Amino acid sequence: MGLELVINGAIKNLHNSMANRLLDDYDGGDETTSPSTTPANSYKDRTGEIAGSSHPFTTRKRIMEDQHRIGLQNGLMNTSGEMGFQFSFAFQPIVDIRNREIISFEALVRGPRGEPSASVFAQVPHNDIPRFDEICRRKAINLASRLNIPKCLNLNLCAQSIFEIDLSITATFQASIQSGIPAERIIFELLETECLTEQRNLVKYLRTIQEFGFATAIDDFGAGYSGLKLLVEFQPNFIKLDRNLIGNIQWDYVKQRIFSGIQKICDSLSIEIVAEGVENIGEYHWLSEAGISIFQGYYFARPAFEALPDVANRVFST
Repeated sequence: MGLELVINGAIKNLHNSMANRLLDDYDGGDETTSPSTTPANSYKDRTGEIAGSSHPFTTRKRIMEDQHRIGLQNGLMNTSGEMGFQFSFAFQPIVDIRNREIISFEALVRGPRGEPSASVFAQVPHNDIPRFDEICRRKAINLASRLNIPKCLNLNLCAQSIFEIDLSITATFQASIQSGIPAERIIFELLETECLTEQRNLVKYLRTIQEFGFATAIDDFGAGYSGLKLLVEFQPNFIKLDRNLIGNIQWDYVKQRIFSGIQKICDSLSIEIVAEGVENIGEYHWLSEAGISIFQGYYFARPAFEALPDVANRVFST
């Protein structure tokens, strides 16, 4: 127990030190903020505690917002740091059938002319994955802004990047401010199959993401072995069911029983389920009748390269 307290104290000191260094970078020196300046809509986590101005990340968020308003022309929001090769994005809509509307678009990596993502990832050195991951999010935010995205934006987060999240999340937050897409409209997706990393740190960094105002999702839930274990300590805003679980679910009793169990857990924890990878009308009908209202997949729309595809009204009526 004593060793754990020492370690936790060291981690806390490291976070405070990093936050202070970053604040100095933006402010040109130390600056303190009074608790009375805490906005009325401060982030409230799932335990009901308000993140006050004494929290380094909340303080940094507020100061960065102020700096954006008064100093963007001075180059504070720098987006340099390319990978040395070109890539872009396709966007796929996520729909809510209750209102028959698109509620978000997921950014999917593509080559410069729409080539599959594998052609891009093949060019990324293994030790450069965290940097590539961070650049991807900034570029996706900037492109979505140029396309005048009217809804939320889903961005993927590599588990390797989670341990450099202090710097990475700051750059993403900068990009969200600069682009005009508020943090509240950005959803970070982390693959369940990548959640096997050190869970204590993973949970801590996921909470940091939420403290910046971003929403979180566990992607491909049901594909790995760590999803339920993660839910014990951290409850994301969304889970996205793996295609292997919902593919032809209308014919598979075992999949239906597993789905029912996950649905009960999510309902009790107020976590929204997204049925991802829906490809046919049978899957759509069964899942909608089971109570799912948020969908993504080829049945609704394929990803569109550097564009925001629409969803035909007839899809909702069939």
